Amino acid sequence: MVQSLNRHPFKIFAGNANRPLAEAIAERLGTKLGSAEVKRFSDGEVCVTTNESVRGCDVFIVQSTSKPVNDHLMELLIMIDAFKRASAGRITAVIPYFGYARQDRKARARDPISAKLVADLMTAAGTDRVLTMDLHADQIQGFFNIPVDHLQAAPVLAEYYREQLRVIGNENFVVVSPDAGSVARARKFTEKLGEVSLAIVDKRRPRPNVSEVMNIIGEVKGKHCLLLDDMADTAGTLCHAAEALVKNGAASVSAAASHGVLSGKAMENIAASPIREFVVTDSIDIPEEKRIEKLKILSIAPVFAEAIGRVYEDLSVSTLFN
Repeated sequence: MVQSLNRHPFKIFAGNANRPLAEAIAERLGTKLGSAEVKRFSDGEVCVTTNESVRGCDVFIVQSTSKPVNDHLMELLIMIDAFKRASAGRITAVIPYFGYARQDRKARARDPISAKLVADLMTAAGTDRVLTMDLHADQIQGFFNIPVDHLQAAPVLAEYYREQLRVIGNENFVVVSPDAGSVARARKFTEKLGEVSLAIVDKRRPRPNVSEVMNIIGEVKGKHCLLLDDMADTAGTLCHAAEALVKNGAASVSAAASHGVLSGKAMENIAASPIREFVVTDSIDIPEEKRIEKLKILSIAPVFAEAIGRVYEDLSVSTLFN
């Protein structure tokens, strides 16, 4: 249990989106999940029952707004409202994966900005603070009028790939951005790994969820390539990029993403692609029966546990970025 001069205890609760991660976070903090039931009425409405007092407590609600996104979002909002009405001292929404983040601007006339709407809903429900990881767009932090701690999965992923670099060698390893929008993320990741090269896949997207690779910018021939992205939805972008890398002489291709959304035929696409290994974090719970041999899942529970402890103690969270 975190030790603190704070006279109010902290409690961790979880919705139904990713209880295994929530339990792992609680275990790292030396505690157990609070007793709360999140059920459904016969018509599908969310029903929350809290079985213990939270008066004056620092409450942390762990809930990724992953598929089914609307159900899990409503669970989170109603849990926040329940704890607010139960006189919780401070409520932090711990959202490892923040849904609706792809709608962060008006790409066309009359488009919604759904990420801003979700931010407003969470604030209106009574959230005092948000703790999340690898938002699809950094500017979403500005959509909230409350503090947002934006964690990164890069340290967890970098630690995993440093072990591989000891065998492969930095000179034979290339971090590849699957599109121009991910270049900054890929460049920062190369800095965490040390002296490794960077390449970029230049592509165009004729329609949503369909991508067409154009060419490769950078030297990948004979190299072990790592495609890095913030999220993998249908995995079409990663699979097409992997095919292009192989055609350009890559020795091997792996892929990594902070969030494994993996909707539709994503698993089948990855299984049939040249991708040797696909690494994601456990920000989204992937059922055992849907996992494939190529899939590797890294836990972000230690990162969130440390962040929760620091938020509770009113300490800086920025040190976790390193």
